[in-house]
Amino acid sequence: MHRRSLKLVFLMGLAALAAGPLRAKVFLTVDEALRLAFPGCAVERRTVFLTPAQKTRTEQLSKGEVKSALVNPYHATCDGKDGGTAYFDSHVVRTLPETLMVVIDPQGKVRRVEVLAFAEPEDYLPPAKWYGQFAGQGLGDDLALGRHIRNVTGASLTARATTEAVRRVLALHQVLSSPAPAGARP
Repeated sequence: MHRRSLKLVFLMGLAALAAGPLRAKVFLTVDEALRLAFPGCAVERRTVFLTPAQKTRTEQLSKGEVKSALVNPYHATCDGKDGGTAYFDSHVVRTLPETLMVVIDPQGKVRRVEVLAFAEPEDYLPPAKWYGQFAGQGLGDDLALGRHIRNVTGASLTARATTEAVRRVLALHQVLSSPAPAGARP
């Protein structure tokens, strides 16, 4: 009987693990987010492999870790003009993932931040208005919680993860937008 109980507990645990991702709330698909960010614009997905130097520079600027050297910026052209670039950043908030779209305008400032998916309990998701405070922000020391970015009671880990993601995207955009040093390979 004891063995049967252990087997039942094990199977229930597996079922709970399998059900975990089902709790993830998907708010927008990539295509929906891009249409929202760049209505009526042509959007081109690019694939970039960061060099070790670019990865290191991005980490220095963002003051955080860059986990992958593979980057897919989505560049928009609107009526023949630069419409900005969107980046998608997936990261862990507390123990579960969140995916954000961060749109950078042609001047290198944040235009908008959208939550695409959030697997943590929704109680840990800041209100939509909170994400608006990133608009117009550039990469600098003031782009930090307690400075230009307000923290959120009850969602402080999400606020920290989001701020780190926005810093990472701004740093990445800055590195990718910088001209390559003379003699460097494309």
